[in-house]
Amino acid sequence: MGRGGAAAPRAVSGADLIFRRSRYASIVDAQLGAFERENTTLLERIDSALREYDSADRDDAEELFGEYMDAHALAAEILEEMRDHYARTLDDPDEYVQAFNRAVRKRMPVTATELD
Repeated sequence: MGRGGAAAPRAVSGADLIFRRSRYASIVDAQLGAFERENTTLLERIDSALREYDSADRDDAEELFGEYMDAHALAAEILEEMRDHYARTLDDPDEYVQAFNRAVRKRMPVTATELD
Protein backbone atom coordinates (compact mmCIF):
# COMPACT_ATOMS: atom_id res chain seq x y z
CA MET A 1 0.00 0.00 0.00
CA GLY A 2 1.24 3.45 -0.75
CA ARG A 3 4.70 4.34 -1.93
CA GLY A 4 6.44 3.08 1.17
CA GLY A 5 7.92 6.45 2.09
CA ALA A 6 8.44 7.41 5.71
CA ALA A 7 6.62 10.72 5.46
CA ALA A 8 3.66 12.16 3.65
CA PRO A 9 4.63 13.77 0.33
CA ARG A 10 3.24 17.13 1.46
CA ALA A 11 1.57 18.68 4.46
CA VAL A 12 -2.12 18.04 4.80
CA SER A 13 -4.01 21.26 4.12
CA GLY A 14 -5.49 22.74 7.31
CA ALA A 15 -3.91 20.09 9.55
CA ASP A 16 -2.41 22.70 11.85
CA LEU A 17 -5.88 24.13 12.45
CA ILE A 18 -7.51 20.81 13.18
CA PHE A 19 -5.34 19.96 16.18
CA ARG A 20 -4.79 23.43 17.60
CA ARG A 21 -6.41 24.03 20.98
CA SER A 22 -8.39 27.17 21.47
CA ARG A 23 -6.57 29.85 23.41
CA TYR A 24 -9.49 29.61 25.84
CA ALA A 25 -9.23 25.83 26.35
CA SER A 26 -7.49 26.03 29.72
CA ILE A 27 -9.92 28.61 31.16
CA VAL A 28 -12.91 26.63 29.87
CA ASP A 29 -11.51 23.40 31.35
CA ALA A 30 -11.03 25.17 34.69
CA GLN A 31 -14.55 26.62 34.56
CA LEU A 32 -16.15 23.27 33.79
CA GLY A 33 -14.10 21.62 36.51
CA ALA A 34 -15.30 24.26 38.98
CA PHE A 35 -18.88 23.73 37.82
CA GLU A 36 -18.57 19.98 38.39
CA ARG A 37 -17.05 20.43 41.87
CA GLU A 38 -19.57 23.07 42.96
CA ASN A 39 -22.63 21.28 41.58
CA THR A 40 -22.12 17.67 42.63
CA THR A 41 -25.63 17.51 44.06
CA LEU A 42 -27.16 18.64 40.77
CA LEU A 43 -25.01 16.22 38.76
CA GLU A 44 -26.00 13.39 41.10
CA ARG A 45 -29.63 14.44 40.63
CA ILE A 46 -29.19 14.17 36.86
CA ASP A 47 -27.68 10.68 37.18
CA SER A 48 -30.42 9.61 39.58
CA ALA A 49 -33.17 11.00 37.35
CA LEU A 50 -31.79 9.07 34.39
CA ARG A 51 -31.68 5.83 36.39
CA GLU A 52 -35.27 6.38 37.56
CA TYR A 53 -36.39 7.10 33.99
CA ASP A 54 -34.57 4.04 32.65
CA SER A 55 -36.24 1.77 35.20
CA ALA A 56 -39.69 3.37 35.07
CA ASP A 57 -42.77 1.75 33.68
CA ARG A 58 -44.51 3.31 30.74
CA ASP A 59 -47.00 5.28 32.86
CA ASP A 60 -44.29 7.14 34.79
CA ALA A 61 -41.66 7.46 32.07
CA GLU A 62 -42.88 10.74 30.56
CA GLU A 63 -42.94 12.57 33.89
CA LEU A 64 -39.55 11.18 34.91
CA PHE A 65 -38.02 12.15 31.58
CA GLY A 66 -39.32 15.68 32.15
CA GLU A 67 -37.61 15.75 35.57
CA TYR A 68 -34.40 14.50 33.96
CA MET A 69 -34.48 17.25 31.33
CA ASP A 70 -35.42 19.89 33.94
CA ALA A 71 -32.24 19.01 35.83
CA HIS A 72 -30.23 19.40 32.61
CA ALA A 73 -31.92 22.75 31.98
CA LEU A 74 -30.88 23.93 35.44
CA ALA A 75 -27.29 22.82 34.78
CA ALA A 76 -27.35 24.63 31.43
CA GLU A 77 -28.65 27.79 33.12
CA ILE A 78 -25.75 27.74 35.59
CA LEU A 79 -23.26 27.10 32.79
CA GLU A 80 -24.71 29.92 30.67
CA GLU A 81 -24.39 32.31 33.58
CA MET A 82 -20.75 31.29 34.05
CA ARG A 83 -20.04 31.57 30.32
CA ASP A 84 -21.78 34.89 29.85
CA HIS A 85 -20.21 36.44 32.94
CA TYR A 86 -16.71 35.72 31.64
CA ALA A 87 -17.63 36.64 28.04
CA ARG A 88 -18.64 40.14 29.19
CA THR A 89 -15.01 40.73 30.23
CA LEU A 90 -13.72 40.13 26.68
CA ASP A 91 -13.56 42.60 23.79
CA ASP A 92 -14.42 39.87 21.29
CA PRO A 93 -16.09 36.96 23.11
CA ASP A 94 -17.10 34.86 20.07
CA GLU A 95 -14.10 32.49 20.12
CA TYR A 96 -14.47 31.98 23.88
CA VAL A 97 -18.22 31.29 23.63
CA GLN A 98 -17.60 28.77 20.84
CA ALA A 99 -14.85 27.06 22.84
CA PHE A 100 -17.05 26.93 25.94
CA ASN A 101 -20.06 25.53 24.07
CA ARG A 102 -17.87 22.97 22.27
CA ALA A 103 -16.38 21.79 25.59
CA VAL A 104 -19.84 21.47 27.15
CA ARG A 105 -21.03 19.44 24.13
CA LYS A 106 -18.06 17.13 24.61
CA ARG A 107 -18.29 16.73 28.42
CA MET A 108 -22.05 17.05 28.94
CA PRO A 109 -23.82 16.39 25.62
CA VAL A 110 -27.38 16.27 26.98
CA THR A 111 -26.90 19.45 29.01
CA ALA A 112 -25.45 21.12 25.92
CA THR A 113 -28.78 20.67 24.13
CA GLU A 114 -30.28 23.05 26.69
CA LEU A 115 -27.70 25.85 26.19
CA ASP A 116 -28.82 29.09 24.56
